[in-house]
Amino acid sequence: MKKTYKIDVDCANCANKMEAAAKKTEGVKDAVVNFMTLKMTVEFEEGADPAAVMKQVAKNCKKVESDCEIFLK
Repeated sequence: MKKTYKIDVDCANCANKMEAAAKKTEGVKDAVVNFMTLKMTVEFEEGADPAAVMKQVAKNCKKVESDCEIFLK
C-alpha cells in the first residue's frame, strides 16, 4: 500500500535526509520525498499499520532534520 503525505522542509538536502530516515524505518518498503511538491510517498510493507509506521517515520525524520514536518492525515 502506498500513501502520500504533505511535508514541510526547508531545502532539498534536508528532504534527502528525510527520505533516507524514512527508508530505514521498520514497516517501510520504500519512500520518496519530492522537495519541489513538498510531498512524501511511502510504500508500506505487507501487514504494516500505516498510522503506527508513520509516527515512527516522523520521529526518525525529526532526529535528522529537527525543523521538518510531516502532516499525518
